[in-house]
Amino acid sequence: MTTVTTSFVSFSPALLHAKKSRRSFPNFRNRSTSLPIVSASLNHIEADTTTNLIGETNSISELLHNITLADLDPGTAKLAIGILGPALSAFGFLFIVRIVMSWYPKLPVEKFPYVLAYAPTEPILVQTRKVIPPLAGVDVTPVVWFGLVSFLSEILVGPQGLLVLVSQQQVS
Repeated sequence: MTTVTTSFVSFSPALLHAKKSRRSFPNFRNRSTSLPIVSASLNHIEADTTTNLIGETNSISELLHNITLADLDPGTAKLAIGILGPALSAFGFLFIVRIVMSWYPKLPVEKFPYVLAYAPTEPILVQTRKVIPPLAGVDVTPVVWFGLVSFLSEILVGPQGLLVLVSQQQVS
């Protein structure tokens, strides 16, 4: 059996002469004649897209070289770490509390201990629920935001974070 494989479509001529099984495909023969044409078109599109992406990547990298955190002085970076570090940690903790609160849907969120986690996070979560609706009745938006806050914290103020590296630069 010979098989012709392209980047998107795999086509086997032996399938054209196979007997019908219980699962029959009504238009299989009609579609099979156009497969070589479709695969050739897809290969052409793929080549054009790859060329365009390489050109765009070069222009993006040139743009990023012009806009760098290296222009930020170490004193300002230390100030940003002093503000962003505790803020991101506090929001991470609040989102963990919101994850636990979501396990108990009948909690009185307007009462004292619960409102401390509910009030600052609910405006963010309401907007996110419009994009990511609850899955099978489970609200996953606090988990999404906890992941985003943790990622930002690690990238900006973690041990090898961007702001930490900038703050450790020697002033010349």
